[in-house]
Order: sequence, then structure tokens, then C-alpha cells
Amino acid sequence: MDKRRVVITGVGLVTPLGTGTEKSWKGFTEGRSGIRKISQFDPSPLLCQIAGEVPDFEIDRYIEIKEQKKMDRFIHMGIAASVMAVEDSGIKITEHNAERVGTIVGAGMGGLPAIERYSKILKERGYKKVSPFFIPMTIINLTAGQISIRFGAKGPNSAVATACASGTHAIGDSFKIIKRGDADVMITGGSESVITPLGIAGFDVMKALSRRNSEPEKASRPFDRDRDGFVMGEGAGIMVIEELEHALKRGAKIYAEILGYGLNADAYHITSPSPDGEGAARCMDSSLKDAGIRPEEVHYINAHGTSTKYGDEIETTAIKKVYGEHAYKIAVSSTKSMTGHLLGAAGGVEGVVCVLSIFNQIVPPTINLENPDTGCDLDYVPNKARHVDINVAMSNSFGFGGTNACIVFRKYTEA
Repeated sequence: MDKRRVVITGVGLVTPLGTGTEKSWKGFTEGRSGIRKISQFDPSPLLCQIAGEVPDFEIDRYIEIKEQKKMDRFIHMGIAASVMAVEDSGIKITEHNAERVGTIVGAGMGGLPAIERYSKILKERGYKKVSPFFIPMTIINLTAGQISIRFGAKGPNSAVATACASGTHAIGDSFKIIKRGDADVMITGGSESVITPLGIAGFDVMKALSRRNSEPEKASRPFDRDRDGFVMGEGAGIMVIEELEHALKRGAKIYAEILGYGLNADAYHITSPSPDGEGAARCMDSSLKDAGIRPEEVHYINAHGTSTKYGDEIETTAIKKVYGEHAYKIAVSSTKSMTGHLLGAAGGVEGVVCVLSIFNQIVPPTINLENPDTGCDLDYVPNKARHVDINVAMSNSFGFGGTNACIVFRKYTEA
């Protein structure tokens, strides 16, 4: 079963750059910022008043009105991106193949907006005013659950909650499920929407968030000397991945191939990465070994690159440990510079970005990179997208609790 090859046949994006894969990808390649003043609530009491909100999300296009109230916003976005990905793939899920189609979607915090809303309702109006849908609208596995119900996918169904690595772990776990023969198709990625007073306040009191409220479009600036923290974002990134022969038999378009997956732990601290980057380095190394790829074969890394002082420097150190001198020849970019940090959805969106980068042979830039910080001396593709001959790309995700995930993608060839 290990010889089964896994390819990507459909993608869907909901990001602060716009709803829809084409709109988001255009924003990425144009180097546009999706960061703006928060509009979902009055942020004036908070020190951080900016975020990467999705500006044009129209839920009615994807979910019937009577069904919407059963879900929180992160589920809405996950379903929307899955509809895009399934339509893009052209896969038809029927009673004949339903048990071979599965769903894994990650999220870091789930239905925080609903939790805040109904906590207030409970306190002010009593328990009888709490929605009977409160639990299924907030729990993390209901994105995968609702997607499986939507499409009738009866195969492996699960969810991942590994903070900022959730989306990448979801894709990697789905890859392994197909490799070992437990499914032929997986709908997978990440979704997140926790731009709420409590969500923003919780990260801000940790001194993790940027407070560049007067210039929101310049607030997310990975690897730059003047960065002052990350920016919260929301959205979803979903892909349809498929066993190669299954895809070829139905004449599917193939974007790229998944070659390897690594996951491990720093075992160091609840929020800070290991200062020497050894956990991230081991994770990258294990994903390369799983892929059977030498470090010098990698052309692009979509970095975790959150725009935090230590995170950016530590990831740079880890890349150098794994790639040696070749690290300076790799295009490394952080698309969080444009979207902010989508937490549990980050790996899903950035995985799709890697796939589209390979398919289009374009590396999106790291915007707002004006003065690279000390120790941040790699080629971060500053401010402008670049055409690059990409055969192999890696997506990095590192989360609270010291959890790490890396995926290796390759340009599809028949050989």
C-alpha cells in the first residue's frame, strides 16, 4: 500500500484576501494585505484593534438559511471552502464510492464566538434561551462532520485540534490514510474564525499581537526588524486529495503530489518554540525523509512566519540546520504577511498556497519586509511575487504546546 501515490485534485480558499480560490490567489500574487480594523465588534476597548477578517463572505451562497443557525462561523467557512474544492475536483460522491471518501478538517479553537454569545445569554436571560444547537455549533469536529453530511462522505471522519498546526496535521493525516489504503479520497484542511473580544484579548494580554492600529495593512511583517507581534486572521483552506490511479481513471486535473509528512514535539514550553529550533528542524527533516527527498531538491518553503520576534528567528535557524548552505538558495515566504495568522486554518490555507505555487510556478511574497531583522537573512521573497521553477515545496506549521507539522509537495509527473 505504501506505493500508493497521493495527489491534489481540488482546492478551495476563504481568506482575508477574499472568498474564492481565484480571488485569494490573485491577492497573494499581487502582494495585497487583508488586514484592516476589526468590524465584527467594537474593538475600541482593546489595545489590538486590527485583524484579518474575510471581507466578502456571503454565507447564503453555500448554506441554506435554516441550516446556518446550527453552525458557528468557522463551520460556515469550512463548508464554503469544501464546496469550492469538491466542485474544483469534479469528484462525484455516490453510494458506490461514499465509504472510500473521508473528511478531516482541523481547527484550533472552534466556536469561540458562539461560546461568548451564549455565555452572555445564559447569564442575562437564563438557560432556556441557550440554543439546542449550541454544542454542535461549537465543537471542533463538526466542520468535518457537516462536510461529510453535506456530501455523503462515509469514509474516515475526524478532526485535528493542534493549535496553529491543525490544518497541516489534518492534511498530513489524510495523506497517510490514503497511503495505507483506508480511503481513496479525502476532503481535508483547516477552518477558523475566532475574531472576538475574548479571542483578541486572550492573545493580546500574552503580548503576542501587533498593536499597529494606525497602519493595519503594515502590521503583519514577518522577519522584519520592526514587527511587534502577529495579527489574528480567519478563513478556511480545503483541498481534495486522492489516490493517483483513482484520479487518473476519472480524468481529474492534478495540481501537485503530496510526498511526505512529518510531525513531532518540541517538549519545551506551552507557547514558545525551542530556542535552538531543534524541534522544527527535526520535523522538517522527518518530512523530507518520509518524502524520499534530499534537502537540496527543495525550491520553496511556505514558512510558518508569524511576525513574532522569536518565532521568525527560530524558524530561520531551523531551516539553516536542515538545509545548510542550500537554505540561502530556497525561496522562503510567509503569506501570513497578507492574511494574518489564521490559527487552526493557517496550515490548510498555506497548504493550498504551496500547491498553487507549484501549479503556477509563482512564489507569493512576504510583504512589509523592509528591514530584515538580525538573524533573518534568507531569501524571503520580499514584497513582490516571483516566478520560480518549483519542483518541490514544503509547508511549515508550528503550534502552541510545541506541536510541529511539515508537508512536502511536488510537481506532478507521471514517473
